[in-house]
Amino acid sequence: MILCDIGNTNAHLFKNGHLHIKTIHEFLKLTFNEKVYYICVNDNLKSFLSADKNFFNLEPYIDFDTEYVGMGIDRICACKAVNDGVIVDAGSAITVDIMKGGIHEGGYILPGFAAYAAAYMSVSSRLKIDINRNVKLDAMPKNTKDAISYGVIKSIQLVIKNSARNRKIYFCGGDGEYLSGFFKNALYDEMLIFKVLEKTLHSLKFIKGKTC
Repeated sequence: MILCDIGNTNAHLFKNGHLHIKTIHEFLKLTFNEKVYYICVNDNLKSFLSADKNFFNLEPYIDFDTEYVGMGIDRICACKAVNDGVIVDAGSAITVDIMKGGIHEGGYILPGFAAYAAAYMSVSSRLKIDINRNVKLDAMPKNTKDAISYGVIKSIQLVIKNSARNRKIYFCGGDGEYLSGFFKNALYDEMLIFKVLEKTLHSLKFIKGKTC
């Protein structure tokens, strides 16, 4: 049995207690001879997945009460895993949501690091740089690479800090571990979404009384 969280850039696969990350290109080359229980936000893959008998979509069985319209299933799962706190899923985009007493209070979306870098490059070819994740945030930058890196990282840090205040912050996603390092009240949990997928699958099997 495999649990799978399929995004726009990568697919995260959990099997036998181990998490594996594949690019979408790598994922499409894999052959699966067992059931894959998945969620997917990549619209380009949904027809492909639904046509494969080995893939079982868990999304229809995941309930989440929120007034937010258009919330992605990966974001929903991350929120369902937390009763109180701020949830930051830092992937291709960075989503920030607030849960209070099991109630979703809302959230917002920031560009991911790659999207920030692409935005700068679209302004000028001179701004095409790789973000320096080691840039010092307690001093003013003195070169273009650090200036862009500072602007990206500091803006993400401050907006999350402003939302979190004294709440605990739960990070997941590819850049979640890195971002969690900027906050004292932070916890990085790469299994946040999979905890909900596993719970959903177990509930479904219990109701049906058999393997899906």
